[in-house]
Amino acid sequence: MEGLTIGWYGALAGLAIAIILILRKLNPVYALFLGAIVGALIGGANLEQTVSVLVSGTQSVMGTVLRVLAAGVLAGVMMESGAAETIAQAIVKKFGGSKAILALALATMIITAVGVFIPVAVLIVAPIALSVGNKMGISKVALLLALSGGGKAGNIISPNPNTIAAARGFELDLSNVMLAGFIPAVCGLIVTVIIASLLKNKGVKVLDGDAVYNEIDASKYPPLGKAIVAPLVAVILLMINPIGSLTGVEVLSKIKVDALYILPIAGIIGLLAMGQGSKILEFTSSGLNKMTATVLILIGAGGIAGLIAASDLSVQIVGLIEAAGISGTFLAPISGILMAAATGSTSTGVILATGSFGQAVLDMGTAPLAAAVMVHTGATVIDSLPQGNYFHVTADSMKMSIKQRMGLIPYEAVVGGTMTIAATIIYGFLF
Repeated sequence: MEGLTIGWYGALAGLAIAIILILRKLNPVYALFLGAIVGALIGGANLEQTVSVLVSGTQSVMGTVLRVLAAGVLAGVMMESGAAETIAQAIVKKFGGSKAILALALATMIITAVGVFIPVAVLIVAPIALSVGNKMGISKVALLLALSGGGKAGNIISPNPNTIAAARGFELDLSNVMLAGFIPAVCGLIVTVIIASLLKNKGVKVLDGDAVYNEIDASKYPPLGKAIVAPLVAVILLMINPIGSLTGVEVLSKIKVDALYILPIAGIIGLLAMGQGSKILEFTSSGLNKMTATVLILIGAGGIAGLIAASDLSVQIVGLIEAAGISGTFLAPISGILMAAATGSTSTGVILATGSFGQAVLDMGTAPLAAAVMVHTGATVIDSLPQGNYFHVTADSMKMSIKQRMGLIPYEAVVGGTMTIAATIIYGFLF
């Protein structure tokens, strides 16, 4: 591997092959590995060097994988205990029907922000959205935009795999990346509510047969006070270091916390607070099972990230940016946008962007935190394409056809684009 440089055309070929295979319904992990192998060979590597490229790439994502597995404890607790449903229901009830779109967007944002995967968050809130939409005559496209846009906003301030990947890619604390995404997330939420409100009379309405949601059984799920314990503990513990740095309290600023142990601890404390300590094995196993598919895709993404990192593709792109006279600051969001679009996944896109272009972004003078936030928000612009599972999960949750779901992509891109522009202005130019 030492001194090996794979041709940029090999990296592009490998990425194209992986995308085509994913679209042809091959398992994404195998598609990414096959793309990496063929791309390395096309780019001039021999068989031994190809194996080294894959091993090196997959090794680079192991830190992220460990933290994603740890996050499974919190995710399992929030999903299996009913805590996420309790939070969603409380928010929608609090705002009432007159602010339905805001309530749905905010509910999905908060549930995603506290550590629930964005597709799962949409699945949790979708039945409530269908019921509200049926009663108030709100179109499906407006409802799903509220859910998806709110989820995107919550996703960039969450302890989810994508945020962990952004933090690890630039060797930052997870809490700092979560905190830095707050203003872009609020911008995303505002734009989501505005656009969804404008679309509420456009497109297919919710039929009576689609709205089968029933009020949650209060005796089955935990009360709100107990449901928020786990995410509250996670946020408090993760924010110890940033708060110490901001306030100048040296004792706090020296405490180095890591998602690897903070998220499981928060999940277990929340479980005990809800009086469901006896279900720890059941809930943590469920959380681990839900993380497995994500972990495997991250490993596959590591393989193709190894290919791109070993190639001169980043050098070529930097050369194009310089030749065009574009500020080097834009490399960070552009890499996030392109890689997430290629894979149809925020977390996979972040892994590819940080692993492939991370060093080039830093070499152009961008600070690590700024780079992480711009890559991360960039990965939310066009990540909901048909080659990813999020597209299909969300379409099914709202009982929409593929054509109807395709029509939502431009609006989702506006939400993601707003967050990216906000992040680029704030971290790329102002600070």
